[in-house]
Amino acid sequence: MGLYGSAPEAPDPNETASAQTATNIGTAVANNVMGNVNQVTPDGNLTYTYTTQKWKDPLSGKEYDLQVPTATQTLSQQQQAIKNQTDAAELNMATLANNQSGKLNDLLGKPMDMSKAPAAGNAATIGLPQYQQFQGGPNLQTNVGNAGDITRSYDVDFDTTKYENALMERLNPQLEQDRAALETRLANQGLQPGSEAYNRAIDQARRQSNDARISAILNAGQEQSRIAGLARDQATFQNSAQNQAFGQNVTAAGFSNDANQQMFQNRNTTTAGNNALQDQSFNAQQAKFNLQNQQRAQYLNETYAQRNQPINEIIGLMSGAQVNSPQFVPTQSNPMPTVDYAGLVQQNYANKMGAYNQSQANMQSLLGGALGFGGQLAALSDKRAKKDIKKVGGLYEYRYKGEGKNAPKRIGVMAQEVEKVRPDAVSKGSDGLRRVNYGALFNAGKRK
Repeated sequence: MGLYGSAPEAPDPNETASAQTATNIGTAVANNVMGNVNQVTPDGNLTYTYTTQKWKDPLSGKEYDLQVPTATQTLSQQQQAIKNQTDAAELNMATLANNQSGKLNDLLGKPMDMSKAPAAGNAATIGLPQYQQFQGGPNLQTNVGNAGDITRSYDVDFDTTKYENALMERLNPQLEQDRAALETRLANQGLQPGSEAYNRAIDQARRQSNDARISAILNAGQEQSRIAGLARDQATFQNSAQNQAFGQNVTAAGFSNDANQQMFQNRNTTTAGNNALQDQSFNAQQAKFNLQNQQRAQYLNETYAQRNQPINEIIGLMSGAQVNSPQFVPTQSNPMPTVDYAGLVQQNYANKMGAYNQSQANMQSLLGGALGFGGQLAALSDKRAKKDIKKVGGLYEYRYKGEGKNAPKRIGVMAQEVEKVRPDAVSKGSDGLRRVNYGALFNAGKRK
C-alpha cells in the first residue's frame, strides 16, 4: 500500500493473451468469409464452401471453430468440351513422346565425336605489326645572310661656291678687259666720268657683268645637280646589285628548303606505306584466325543440332496447349480490422498507474518530498528547518526556511514529536536535522 491508496493491479497476461487470441480468430474468420466471393462467368463458375475445423488454444485451453474454405471451379459446357478434346490430344502426344523417348537411349549413350571438327585458330601465330618510326623534320635554312650594306646616302657638296669661283676665274679677266676697253673708248669719245652718258655706259657694263655672274651661278648649280645625279645613280646601281644578290640568296635558300621538304615527305610516305603493309598483314592474320573459329563453331552447331533435334521433338510432343481457364473478376473487400485487445488492456493499466503515480507525487510534494529508508518516503521534518508553522488537526502547515513567502504551504508532522512515539520512523542526517519516514509512519501505524 502506498502513501495515498493502493497501486492498480497489473493485468493478467494469460487472460489478456487469451482474449486477444479470441478477438484475432473472430476477426480472421469474418474476413475469410467476406473475402471469398462466389462468381459466375460465361466460361465457368467459382464457388466457395466451408468446413468447420476445431482448434484449441494451447495457452487458455479454449476450443475455437475455424471455417476452412474450399474453392470449386466448374467450366461451362463449351469450355468443358474443349478441355476434354485438349486432354485427349495431350494424352496422344504424351504416348507418342513416350514411344519416341526410347530412341534417346541409343542417342545419348554415344559420346559426341569432335575429332572431325576443324581446328580452331591459333592466336599465338598472329604477330603484332612492327611499325617504323617517322623521322624528325628537315633542318631548314632560315638565314640567307647579308648581301651588303645598302647605300642610304651619298656624299654631295651642295655648296656651289667652288664651281662659281672656277667659272668666275675664267670670266673675270675678260670682264676686266672689257671694262678697261669701255673706259678707254668712252674717254676717246670725250665722255668724262660722272657724265650721264658715261654713267649709263658703265651701268650697262655692270649689268652685263652681273648677268655673267648670275649665269655662272646657274651653271654652277647645274654642274652641282649633274654631279649629285651621278652620285645618286651610282648609289642606286649599287643598291640594285645588292638587292639582286639578296634575291638570289633567298631563291637558293628556298630551293634548298623545298628539296629538304620533298625528301622528308618522301621518307614519311615510304614509312607510312611500310606501316600500312604491316597493318594489312596483321588484318589478314586476324581474318584467317576468325575464319577458322567460324568454321569450327559452325561444325559444332550442326553437330549439336543433330543431337538435340530428337530431344526437342519429344519435348515439343510432351508440351501441349492448355485450355483457357475462366477469367474471374478480382474481388476486393474491406477487411475487418483486428481489435488490439491486449494494447487496450495495457493502455488502461498504464493510465491507472500514471494516475496513481501522480497522486503519490502530489502527496509527496505536500509532505515535503525527499529521500528515505530503503526507498520508502522520507521528508525533512525537523522543526528547526521550518517556518510559518500552523497546526491543522493532527498535522502542521509550514514552509521550509529559505522558501519565499508566496511558496505553497506543505503539510506534515514534526520530527521531534514523532520521535517520542515512533523513534524507528525518524532518522538524523549528516546535517544534524531529523527526517521522518512517512511510509513507515503511516504503514498500519505499527512498528515492524
